[in-house]
Amino acid sequence: MRKLLKNCDILFGEPSEGQVIRNGYLGIDGAVIESIGQDKPEGSYDEIKDMKGCLLMPGLINCHCHAPMVLLRGVGSDLPLQEWLFDRIMPIEAMLKEEDIIAGTQLAVMEMLAGGTTSFTDMYDYPAQTAQVVAETGIRANLCMPLVCQDPEIKGEDCQRVADSLAFFKTFNGMADGRLLVDFGIHSEYLTTTKTVEYYSRLCKQEGGRIHLHLSETLREHTECKERYGKTPAEWFRDLGTLDSPVLAAHCVHCEDSDLDIFAEKGTSLIHNPSSNMKLGSGFAPVAKALKKGVNVVLGTDGAASNNNLNMMEEMHLAAVIHNGYQRDATIMTPGEVIHMATSAGARAQGRENSGSLKVGMSADIVAVSFDAPHMFPALETLPMLTYSAQASDIRMTIVDGKVLFENGSYLTLDAERVMYNVRRSVQRLLG
Repeated sequence: MRKLLKNCDILFGEPSEGQVIRNGYLGIDGAVIESIGQDKPEGSYDEIKDMKGCLLMPGLINCHCHAPMVLLRGVGSDLPLQEWLFDRIMPIEAMLKEEDIIAGTQLAVMEMLAGGTTSFTDMYDYPAQTAQVVAETGIRANLCMPLVCQDPEIKGEDCQRVADSLAFFKTFNGMADGRLLVDFGIHSEYLTTTKTVEYYSRLCKQEGGRIHLHLSETLREHTECKERYGKTPAEWFRDLGTLDSPVLAAHCVHCEDSDLDIFAEKGTSLIHNPSSNMKLGSGFAPVAKALKKGVNVVLGTDGAASNNNLNMMEEMHLAAVIHNGYQRDATIMTPGEVIHMATSAGARAQGRENSGSLKVGMSADIVAVSFDAPHMFPALETLPMLTYSAQASDIRMTIVDGKVLFENGSYLTLDAERVMYNVRRSVQRLLG
């Protein structure tokens, strides 16, 4: 099926460069972008959409999420992370059923599609149910089952979580026409052991996998790891072979300069989660230092229980302003750098070479941002408008693999009313 989007501005090429075609055309053949330009392409199209007043940009990539946690949105607010996690969140999570995971993930996908997210990296239990939702809704996702094992006597090969994670990888990786990729997941240093992480890391490398983990999110986590092992979490994972595979390391708030050197050497991606880190009082990740050292820095929302939303437009805005304000230097984070983090850098971290930019031959993962609202006028410079002015509510259309999944407030692959009903039912059972 061929689609043509016309009368639109197009952010083409590497997003950070800010190259814009005005009043142009973008053609889609099946799942792929086949043309971009100011002149109408030749040939016939099955569908033509007039996108007047909109800018087309690459879909946003949320590199750290716990999608089903939308069910716990707002629970335990104003608590520090580890108290929030162990005392409030985990007791509720212990009651979750498969139908809760499906309902929560559907709601999360609705929120992400409406906010321009076309791909997300998720870490949570019951990943098969999340995979089902991904396949049905048309979004992209990298999923993993997090390794949790605190018994020092258990060998990696005897850990059930290791076996379950491997089985999930072999069964689901590449499913849904490649929209679904499976990563290996390690929750964190503090919820695992040396034996299991060393074995699991070796297994991941053998399988050619990718690892998603939490690292140095809180000062307590960072300090206690140094007390236990005489190493930072980054050093601990490096020495166990974890960083020998492509790794997405979430938070990294308390990473030291030497940790960032390790990331640069190993090709580890740092996932910046500004909203969650500020809400939980964890601090500010050393993003400026990481970028200077050549680390691939990407953006994520974290879960809605620790953020309260899955709004990547908001994460872009915060990433663009907080570091400049904190360090009193307006040049640290540029709009181009932030957009790069939310698009092409995220695609690189996910292992998706054909996503993250609007170019001929790339996957048609496209977001249409309306510039018609008062806060979007006058649009004198495109990249600053996207980072400082645009809101999730400005998203008019979200396309993944050439398929329109969200348009003008409507979801084309989800029954919004049914999803809301199921979420209410789950929340009533879990929270009373």
